[in-house]
Amino acid sequence: MVDRHATHEQLSRKLESAGQQHLLQHWDELTPAERERLAAQIENLDLELFAALKKQFGATEPGRVADHRAHWAALAARASSPPALRLDGSGVDFSTEAAVQRGEQLLREHKVGMILVAGGLGTRLGCDGPKGMFPIGPLSQRPLFQVLIESLLAVRKKYQTAIPLYVMTSSATDVQTREFLTAHNYFGLPKEDVKFFSQSSMFAVDDGWNKILLASKGELVLAPDGHGGMLRAFEKSGCLADCRERGIDLLFYGQIDNPLLQVCDPLLLGSHMLSRSELTTQVVKKRRPSERVGVLVSADNKVQMIEYSDLPEANAQETLPDGSLKFWAGSLAVHVFDRELLERAASQADALPFHIAHKKTPHLNERGERIEAYKPNAFRFERFIFDLLQVAERALVVEADPALAFAPVKNSDAEATDNPRLAKQAIQALHRRWLRAAGVQIADDVPVEINPLFATSADELAAKLPPGTSVTQATYFTPNGPAS
Repeated sequence: MVDRHATHEQLSRKLESAGQQHLLQHWDELTPAERERLAAQIENLDLELFAALKKQFGATEPGRVADHRAHWAALAARASSPPALRLDGSGVDFSTEAAVQRGEQLLREHKVGMILVAGGLGTRLGCDGPKGMFPIGPLSQRPLFQVLIESLLAVRKKYQTAIPLYVMTSSATDVQTREFLTAHNYFGLPKEDVKFFSQSSMFAVDDGWNKILLASKGELVLAPDGHGGMLRAFEKSGCLADCRERGIDLLFYGQIDNPLLQVCDPLLLGSHMLSRSELTTQVVKKRRPSERVGVLVSADNKVQMIEYSDLPEANAQETLPDGSLKFWAGSLAVHVFDRELLERAASQADALPFHIAHKKTPHLNERGERIEAYKPNAFRFERFIFDLLQVAERALVVEADPALAFAPVKNSDAEATDNPRLAKQAIQALHRRWLRAAGVQIADDVPVEINPLFATSADELAAKLPPGTSVTQATYFTPNGPAS
């Protein structure tokens, strides 16, 4: 239990130095539990960072903070397509076969670890808890956590290797994620190979850069510090040191909301090594110029990311002599990092700068009244993991087939895109594709799902299913075999 007087006095002294004493103005109205929570949040406030951000961004007009059109237009004007391994194998001086062999060697030599970004809540999906708990298996109803962890288990089994899993949570998901995975025995992963680390939270400030905002009388307005918060949290938690101790050289990085994530893909890993890349990014070819996806480009002797909202329409429409899009490489937020790159970046305070956004932010005013936001009224801050491209000495882009690698689950089925219905359709379409390639007869309307612990490819299916197999009813291929 918090000692009210001592804690209040200590917190007051801290806040006074930054002119933020208003955060304690409702202290006397709070319950002991509410005081404890508020005290913990204030103790974690980095007021030096607040001062630095105010110095950097405070003079900028609120309506123009996110509007860097001139900067991005100039960058796009001098940018070109990035160095890339294309689907047809072109663009690099090695073969896809050589890359796969090198990736498989890395896996067998225990040189690979996996980072799974799982800090988001499933609110937009209608799920109360962490997004990873959302059921996505078309027939099995397996949650996203199980789908991806079993994919990792399949890789471990195939290559007789130990791949540690580092799960990034947030303050909103940390407790439930740990409890959920513990209750399910990590879906088969050894406990010693599962490590958790939690990204930090960032405060919000008002338009005038005067006040850090309160969400309620006993709670700050806080939000995760972006996927770029991974770096600091990974290092601070000891996970980066754990990688070094285990002899891990490469970290495969993926997000929880993609059930088709190609976990520790040998082609991606091997391409990374053979190109001597420090940061390799998996991409898909954009379907249309206006597609809402960040694009990878080459500019100023670096591979760089331009968010779709920052890419001028004229540049998005640009084509190459063959008629294809100049800026074609749409990011999947799937990366391979050199451990040494992460170590080097973690030692640089400004390796991942904060980005600022002007957003609608409900909060409490000085009178303790809740202010609803109908227009942008506060500044929020995030770090982006792709800013590591500025630190990497060499980077590579690897194109993937979206039908094999990407089925994002971000919205509810009430939305038209990136929803569970479409993701389940994509999973089943891929698995029917494997079955047909293995010689199995199956119609387009037959529901099917294949657990990766049964098979992860057509070749593995062909080795397990007898010739002439036909699937005529809904079938889930469990780790032990088909079940109707």
